[in-house]
Amino acid sequence: MIDLVIDQRRKDLGGFEVGRVLPYARRRMVGPFIFFDHMGPADFAPGFGREVDVRPHPHIGLSTISYLFEGEMTHRDSVGVTQPIRPGEVNWMTAGRGITHSERFETLRARGGRMNGIQTWVALPQEDEETDPSFAHHEGDDLPTYEGDGLFARLIAGEAFGAKAAVKTHSPMFYVHWALQDGVTAALPAEYPERAAYVAQGRAEVDGRTFHEGQMLVFAPGETVTITAVGGPAIVMLLGGEPVGPRFIEWNFVSSSKERLEQAKADWRAGRMKLPDADNAEFIPLPPEPAPPPNPMS
Repeated sequence: MIDLVIDQRRKDLGGFEVGRVLPYARRRMVGPFIFFDHMGPADFAPGFGREVDVRPHPHIGLSTISYLFEGEMTHRDSVGVTQPIRPGEVNWMTAGRGITHSERFETLRARGGRMNGIQTWVALPQEDEETDPSFAHHEGDDLPTYEGDGLFARLIAGEAFGAKAAVKTHSPMFYVHWALQDGVTAALPAEYPERAAYVAQGRAEVDGRTFHEGQMLVFAPGETVTITAVGGPAIVMLLGGEPVGPRFIEWNFVSSSKERLEQAKADWRAGRMKLPDADNAEFIPLPPEPAPPPNPMS
């Protein structure tokens, strides 16, 4: 039932830690999901430094999904959108042929508090990789929910469990937030060929084994999976869908073409990608290329 277990790797992004899960050496993608970061959880005192902010940076070939359990951040992008995101809401940004954006923490900086959420990237199908960039914010009835028998569920994007979110997706996929009370069991049907579950809080039992916060379970196709919260309440994120084909990923760029990645890097390096109108005083530079290995014949 379980093909692979992936433990998050903690990464310091400069005053703020994330738990990186995807991409992973043995599993680059789950359905169209090519990147999965658990932001925090981290507690901040009022007035913390601006080094925590994510300065303007570029993307191509993907959609980003921001989803918070706690905290607040403000998105600004090059299509002219400024949009705060709060717990239980969805910021869905489609980069397509190219977009730049920033994520700032002004509200959290003023009040202090906890930041805890998930950032994912979804690779666009090849025919949509160069689509026009766009942004959408969703909350409330846009995101179908269920509550009963100790289970809360919210459909963040895609289709699952007979429901469909209002988020415009580009390929068959699902992304779900489950909150289970201690001892509650819920089932993930074999609706999609690629599926995974990430334990965002607490512990969960699957197939007779117990897994803890920070672990992603990648499932074999064709079987219903039952997940039980053990030792207390648990938060589990479900994700997957139809595969879109192999993708190359470098820095913030995703593409089916290595040449397209090189073009995106050149465009950012040369300043040809427009910065957000409301946040254009600084940006994250392209990381330096790794040095080639020494030539033993020289």
